Amino acid sequence: MKMKNKFLATIFGAALVLGACGGGGDKTSDKDSAAGGVDADKVYQANCATCHGGKLEGMNGPALANIGGELSEDEIHDIIENGKSGGMPGGLIKGEELDAVAKWLSEKK
Repeated sequence: MKMKNKFLATIFGAALVLGACGGGGDKTSDKDSAAGGVDADKVYQANCATCHGGKLEGMNGPALANIGGELSEDEIHDIIENGKSGGMPGGLIKGEELDAVAKWLSEKK
């Protein structure tokens, strides 16, 4: 019986420690956009990095490291939403994620 109590106490203690460490889900990082707390970098990595590179360096698609110095946020938003002739498909990102990525990319100068 003592062994069972020690085991339960250990499990309970571990749950408390892990629960305390896992909090903070409401905090946003500097990569987060004001658009609903969307992590624009994460969305970019999942949807754009295959063609534009994980570090915005360009691969099959053009480099985006300085795209904010070339295009406005609205222009970037329009290209992501509607695509661009030459291989950029539209509609890969939508809604708040689209807004967040367009804003994030527009800050790359």
